[in-house]
Amino acid sequence: MKIINDLKIIKKYQRSVVAVGNFDGIHLGHRKVINQGRLKAKKENLAFGVITFEPLPVMFFNKNIKNHRINSLDQKKNELKKLNLDFLIIIKFNKFFSKLSAQDFIKKIIYEKIKCKFLYVSNNFRFGNKRKGNINTLKKYAKKFDYKIVITKPFKKKSKIISSTIIRRLISNGDISKTSNLLSRNWSICGRVVKGEKRGRKIGFPTCNLEIKDYVIPKLGVYSVDVKIKNFIKKGIANIGYRPTFKGKKLLLETNLFGFKGNLYNKYIEVNFKKFIRSEKKFKNLEFLKKQIKIDINQAR
Repeated sequence: MKIINDLKIIKKYQRSVVAVGNFDGIHLGHRKVINQGRLKAKKENLAFGVITFEPLPVMFFNKNIKNHRINSLDQKKNELKKLNLDFLIIIKFNKFFSKLSAQDFIKKIIYEKIKCKFLYVSNNFRFGNKRKGNINTLKKYAKKFDYKIVITKPFKKKSKIISSTIIRRLISNGDISKTSNLLSRNWSICGRVVKGEKRGRKIGFPTCNLEIKDYVIPKLGVYSVDVKIKNFIKKGIANIGYRPTFKGKKLLLETNLFGFKGNLYNKYIEVNFKKFIRSEKKFKNLEFLKKQIKIDINQAR
């Protein structure tokens, strides 16, 4: 999969099939759009690619929205690569791009840069300055700018339309099993391990710590997890919260890996959430906390 960050589209990726969207999460609904586009490309013997935006437009326009992402940009790239794209165009969503009209987006990017032949979008796709563009806009200019528009029907599960909004709500509620079902994989948080205060080590349960950054904040508490470190995976238990027993003020994801004794500081890891165990709580003292951690570990195992 060729990643294109500058809109300099080489000839072999022009006159192609393209799917456009934010694709935050690459959930089953996104996969439906992408899979239909890929099948069309195969049938027409054309290249197939995806256009997405970074940062997410909603986070660009509202600086107060901090914890919104289902996946990081790197995770998005990795999931899209698995879907056998020929190319991925990442458009930098900045002040200049945000002022581009819907018609100019079609003319300057879809037509002049990509020369798109088939354009796949979901039925609620909005674009252009002040989100004035929609599927009717795309239909209106299809003939003029020489592309065919394909609107994919929403993906439904038990009569409910699957969306990133629903998945964010599930994560916030700690409903990890439903989240994983709609993502077709475990939801995960990735990042480099940061140094903590080493309290876990002192009480016999050392942890590797990640900052949450822009991720959706899951329900605070304890989870069973799998942790991927380079080419191996370890089972473990994770706590996400503020550590009220120690009067913590910073939100942190702390993970104890079963049977692991190495040093992970500054290493890149992926924490895959498997099941919510219990809510975060404040304990009377360290002995009560240690007893509860043992119970949590047994349940996670």
